[in-house]
Amino acid sequence: MPILYSIVHAIAASIFLFGSCLTSAGGAAAASRLETVKARGYLNCGVGDSVTGFSQVSARGQWSGLDVEFCTALAVAIFGSKDAVKFRNLKAADRFKALAEGEVDVLMRATAWTMTRDTELGARFTGVLFHDGQGFLVPRGHAITSVLELSGASVCVLPGSSGERGVSDFFGQRKMRFQLVTSEHWDQLVKTYAAGGCTVLTGDISVLAAERSRFSASGDHLLLPEMISKEPLGPVVKTGDDQWFSIVRWNYMALIAAEELGLTSGNVESMRGSSVLDIRRFLGLEADLGAPLGLARDWAYQVVKQVGNYAEIFERTLGHDSALNLDRGINSLWSKGGLMYSAPLR
Repeated sequence: MPILYSIVHAIAASIFLFGSCLTSAGGAAAASRLETVKARGYLNCGVGDSVTGFSQVSARGQWSGLDVEFCTALAVAIFGSKDAVKFRNLKAADRFKALAEGEVDVLMRATAWTMTRDTELGARFTGVLFHDGQGFLVPRGHAITSVLELSGASVCVLPGSSGERGVSDFFGQRKMRFQLVTSEHWDQLVKTYAAGGCTVLTGDISVLAAERSRFSASGDHLLLPEMISKEPLGPVVKTGDDQWFSIVRWNYMALIAAEELGLTSGNVESMRGSSVLDIRRFLGLEADLGAPLGLARDWAYQVVKQVGNYAEIFERTLGHDSALNLDRGINSLWSKGGLMYSAPLR
């Protein structure tokens, strides 16, 4: 019996030790993405090269857009330098594969958050960087200011698309008359609208704004204020690395929190003398918010100083300082009637 007991005890101990090793290995893997990125010396960001307002590259190889600036901010958080990032141009069909195989550290590319993508592709969305959705573009000359005034309108839309279903559902539920004008090619549809072949053009707000910016008289066209669908766009990371998920999520939160606190790239240095506790915590003066993330104590301060807050980024990429000339709308702060807010940084 003592021999049998010793054998059983040894087997149990081995099983426990093996399980502990697996647990330790899992713990090490949780930090592997940050370690990999730091060892490489730069962040790999997955984008598209012609997603107007989100990610586009100039003839000189300069990247710009909301998604680009988010990755720039993330590079600052990790390395303290906005130059420590490289952009990988991905086709829409290849983006989740590139993320799963570790070719990119974070996927942007104006990617919409859906249940399938968040549960079946080995990916996790960290937040909504831009609330997009189906809207309507109309010539100002029609004197239409609301979607509810479109009864009897002809609508240019891609056939068989979610946009067509959205129009049918929205107009049908309100017993509004409408006529569909369709084309298999988006470019042709835009030309039909520009030539007066339909009353309104429908699609995602960001896409409509991009098309409007290309018109010779863009000011003659109005984006109606309503959206009839949800298309939440945001950063995506690979599953299985909680630390990396948190780094990307809280980089996103910090951009919004900075706007909430009134911190900008222009005043953040002087705000280091503030007596407001939340500001001092954000800047790393009263608390080390970087420690649990594996980042420097002043990472959030550096992000704002080098890149700016969410409002600054929005305005120069999508807002009134950009070709798209979009209003903030639901992308305003929660305190100003929008949906954007940061969880408390404490």
